[in-house]
Amino acid sequence: MRGLREQVAGITDTAVAAADGLLIAADTADSIDPEGLAALAAAGLGLARRTADATDRGALHRTVTYGSHGCAAFYAVGDTALMVVLGDEGMDVDRLHMATQPALSRIGSILTAQDSKAPEGV
Repeated sequence: MRGLREQVAGITDTAVAAADGLLIAADTADSIDPEGLAALAAAGLGLARRTADATDRGALHRTVTYGSHGCAAFYAVGDTALMVVLGDEGMDVDRLHMATQPALSRIGSILTAQDSKAPEGV
């Protein structure tokens, strides 16, 4: 996640969460509550997934929320997790979308490997 900051100017915070909103990892400023961010991101991504499904748009890849001081991009990591990237007004969102693809693949691989190592019944 930190590598994204080197690739895309304007990234201020990043987090990875389970689809249920539990925080997995965060690189956020002190002013950001990473657990709250994870929960809100999961709720928002869940709504976006349901909207994409209800409108027959296929599997959701990402959603972006724009505010007066920047944006928040939410990326699906398979069906079980998500990545959040917060950026300032100058962040190049198109560049961000391209730069996140390797990170999303890596996160998905890590989470899949961890799932396969979990004992049965867990």
